[in-house]
Amino acid sequence: MGDIYSKAKRSEVMSQIRGRGNKDTELALAKLLRRHGITGWRRNQQVFGKPDFIFRKARLAVFVDGCFWHGCPKHATKPKNNRAFWRRKLAGNKTRDRAVDRVLRREGWRVVRIWEHELAKKTELRLLRRLRRSLKK
Repeated sequence: MGDIYSKAKRSEVMSQIRGRGNKDTELALAKLLRRHGITGWRRNQQVFGKPDFIFRKARLAVFVDGCFWHGCPKHATKPKNNRAFWRRKLAGNKTRDRAVDRVLRREGWRVVRIWEHELAKKTELRLLRRLRRSLKK
């Protein structure tokens, strides 16, 4: 089945999707950090690659990656329509993520990438241990 929108309308609809403040990812992690007393983080800071959270003293940049948009090996799906576009788009996202990680590390930052699915209640403790370990280094 083809797209129900024209190319211009689809572009308009997609442009409305925000990359910040996503309740399922960034805000869920902010709540988790607050609930467990992890402090020292900031959001929306002027750091290369636009990390979702930074811990400036620890030089730690944290990204919360959506499983679809960043190609999670466990949960990524491949759209059936417009396959060539989505293959390029999602591959480009992965390439950009790797480039951002390289630049940040070169600038002295440590980088942690958290998959959307890691924010689930059942994996919360594992995620907390990982974050605390990263903050201590």
